[in-house]
Amino acid sequence: MNQRELFLRHVAQTSPAPLALEIVKAEGATLTDAAGKTYIDLIGGISVANTGHRHPKVIAAIKTQLDAYLHVLVYGEFVQSPQVQYATKLCSLLPENLNSVYFTNSGAEAVEGAMKLAKRLTNRTKIIAFNHSYHGSTQGALSILGDEYWRNAYRPLLPGIYHLDYGTAAALEYITEETACVFAETIQAEGGVKAPPAGWLQALRKKCTETGTLLILDEVQAGFGRTGKLWGFEHFDVVPDILLLGKALGGGMPLGAFIASKERMDRFTENPVLGHITTFGGHPVCCAAGLAALDVLLEEKLAETVAEKEALFLSLLKHPRIQYVRSFGLWLSVGFDSFETNKAVIDACIAKGVLTDWFLFEAAGLRISPPLNISLEQIREACAVIVEACEAIQK
Repeated sequence: MNQRELFLRHVAQTSPAPLALEIVKAEGATLTDAAGKTYIDLIGGISVANTGHRHPKVIAAIKTQLDAYLHVLVYGEFVQSPQVQYATKLCSLLPENLNSVYFTNSGAEAVEGAMKLAKRLTNRTKIIAFNHSYHGSTQGALSILGDEYWRNAYRPLLPGIYHLDYGTAAALEYITEETACVFAETIQAEGGVKAPPAGWLQALRKKCTETGTLLILDEVQAGFGRTGKLWGFEHFDVVPDILLLGKALGGGMPLGAFIASKERMDRFTENPVLGHITTFGGHPVCCAAGLAALDVLLEEKLAETVAEKEALFLSLLKHPRIQYVRSFGLWLSVGFDSFETNKAVIDACIAKGVLTDWFLFEAAGLRISPPLNISLEQIREACAVIVEACEAIQK
């Protein structure tokens, strides 16, 4: 029995038709399968590999930490240098009120922790989230996920959740002195790279401040240079009360975080003690990898290359079948008339060595979120394949 058959038999499946590519090597923006075929990676592990796959400095940091220690004790008890150094670096790059980091294993766990913290701080239970938002698949995160198709099979979920339309003035009216927090993606990711209308995030921030509601911004996909700035909220002149990170945070290793002020985060330390706890959150190897990746991002000034690469994609992605191209930095949705057309293009691209996929809440949109160090030549080659696929699919 080959690896693919064993994969289908023994690895829990999440869809009836997984891509089932057997990848044996990844470097930069290139993947290689078991047959030796190479692919230009336009997904980047869903915005994980911002500094490319297996950056040498990230690999070196992992190896150094492996020689020191792996897991030693439950999170928050021992002084572990990789956690301390990474938290300190993150806080140095964030606004002053975001100065305490709680590392988790994933973005979804960061959502769970932030939800608990908001309830603890406000003594309120009402939570507002937005339609076509994605925050993870655990029970609490699923409760605020913005699509009933994914929620319905797992009810009852958390009570007191209100799903409103992202970017609308009407949504702001629902925020009251009874609202514990608002969860919002700075730029909607699985909605197909949708930014809010001008002034809306500022109005949201103002309403949250007026009502004592905590503003929680989810930058699990928008963070770490994807938008052309280190943090997505920098484009909108707002600062959240709690920031959610994941994906690229670990440099290819599993890591998430929620970040708030120390004063707020300290509420987890008493009444009850151990108010939030995790065994493997902030694993030392993951933190070492993440810190190295952040250093690479800054040293190589990858965010500063985003605008040129975004413009190149926009200039080349032109075909009568393409109905729109929506972008925010090196993050694009290429829209077709239907999911069926999109899937045909995606399949044709994969066959020709370009890996891409679609968005959960915009099935007719083709996803582009490559490593930020993808080369201009790789962009030209990938766009040529996409346009060729548009031309080749059956009319």
